[in-house]
Amino acid sequence: MAAAQRIVIENCSIATVDADDTEYASGYLVLAGNRIEALGAGPAPEGLANVVRRIDATGHLATPGLVNTHHHFYQWITRGLATDHNLFDWLVALYPIWARIDEPMAYTAARGSLAMMARGGVTTAMDHHYVYPRGTGDLSGAIIRAARETGVRFTLARGSMDRGEKDGGLPPDFAVESLEGALAATEATVKEHHDPSFDAMTQVAVAPCSPFSVSTELLRDAAGLARRLGVRLHTHGSETVEEERFCHELFGMGPTDYFESTGWLGEDVWMAHCVHMNDSDIAAFARTGTGVAHCPSSNARLAAGIARVPDMLAAGVPVGLGVDGTASNESGELHTELRNALLINRLGAHKEAALNARQVLRLGTHGGARVLGRAAETGSLEAGKLADVVLWKMDTLAHASIADPVTALVFGAAAPVTASFVNGRQIVADGRLLTVDEDAVARATRDEARRLARIAAQG
Repeated sequence: MAAAQRIVIENCSIATVDADDTEYASGYLVLAGNRIEALGAGPAPEGLANVVRRIDATGHLATPGLVNTHHHFYQWITRGLATDHNLFDWLVALYPIWARIDEPMAYTAARGSLAMMARGGVTTAMDHHYVYPRGTGDLSGAIIRAARETGVRFTLARGSMDRGEKDGGLPPDFAVESLEGALAATEATVKEHHDPSFDAMTQVAVAPCSPFSVSTELLRDAAGLARRLGVRLHTHGSETVEEERFCHELFGMGPTDYFESTGWLGEDVWMAHCVHMNDSDIAAFARTGTGVAHCPSSNARLAAGIARVPDMLAAGVPVGLGVDGTASNESGELHTELRNALLINRLGAHKEAALNARQVLRLGTHGGARVLGRAAETGSLEAGKLADVVLWKMDTLAHASIADPVTALVFGAAAPVTASFVNGRQIVADGRLLTVDEDAVARATRDEARRLARIAAQG
C-alpha cells in the first residue's frame, strides 16, 4: 500500500478542543490522507516524506471543523417569509408552501444550504427532512447527492409526519405519510445510504418530525426501527410553550415525560431546541445521555425563548449547535451561532457567567460531534482523528487587535475561512467553495424559490 500523501500546516494558532482544551500559540498540523497524523507546538518535524503541500498559516487560527446538529435544507427557498410569527403561526403560514416541494427543489435548496455552511467553516452537516409530498420523487436521494457534491460529511435525519390536518395536525394531508409508509421509507433510506464506518461521509438517522405532527405509534415504532437498524434518533422537543400545552392536553404529560414513555430518551437520541426544560427534564436528559441541538438564532427569530444551556452543560447533557432551517434563520451560517449562543445565553439567569468563548467553540465542534455520535472520529484536533480542519484568518481589520484568537473568533465579526478540509480534501479556499459554483447555486436557488412561490399561489 502506498504511503499517504501529507499536507503540512504551520505557524498558526491551534485550538484543539480536546479533553484538556489544549491550545498552541504557534503550532503545526500534519494531515496524512484523511487523518490527522500529528500536531503540536512550533514547526513541523523535519524529514517528513510524501509532503505534497506546505501551508504557511501565519495569522490564522486552526480549529476542528464546525458540526451542525440541526437544519432543514428545503427551507432555503422559503427564506424571508412569515417574519413576525411565533412557531405555530409560522408553521400554519408555511406548511401549504412547503407541501409543494419536489425533487429539483429539494436538491437545489440543499445545495444552497450546504454551500452557505461549508464556506463558513462547517465540515459536518445534517438535514432533518420530513416533508415528503406524494409523487414528488426521491427527495432523500437528492439531498444526499447535494451533500456529496459539496464535499461535507453528512447525516440525513430521515423525517416523517403522519398527523395531517384531518387528524388535528398542521400540515396538509397530502404532505404526510401513513404510519406504515413512513416506517418503510425510512428503513429503505437507512439500508441504501447509511455508512457506519469510521470515516463515513453519509449517515442516516430516524427522525419523526415532532410530537404535534406525528402519532404516538410512529414515535414508538420509529424508536424500535432505529435500534433494530443501529442508527440514531432525532426530533424536535420542548421548543415552545404551545408545544408544552399541546402535550399536556393530548397526552396528559409534558414533552420529556412523553418522549420517555415512547422510548425516546437515550444516548442514541438528540433533540432540537429544548427551550422549555424544567429541572426534572434536564435531569432526565443527563441521566439517559440524550443530546440537544441548541439553535439560538432560530429560537430568537420565533420568540421561542432562551434554552437553559448552562444548566444542561452543568448536568452533563451533550449539547451541540444548530443552524435550524433558513426560514427561521435566514443567514444559514453556523459560525455566527457561536457568537449568538454566547450572547443570548448571557441574557438568561446566569448572566455574564452563562457561557464563555471556549465553551461555545466546544459546542460548535466536539459537542456537535458527540450529539451526532461521531466524537471518536471528528470534533477535535487529535492524532488519529479525521482530517476535518478549518483555518480562520485572524489578522485582518476585523480581528487583528484582539490578542486571543478564540475570543476573536467568537466575540468578533464572522471570520474569513482561508481553508477548510473535510476528510483531508480541501473544499474551501479564501472564502470560496472549490467543489461547486456558488454563483450558479445562487441563481438556481432563486429560480426554484420563484417556481415554488408560483405553484403555492396556484393552490
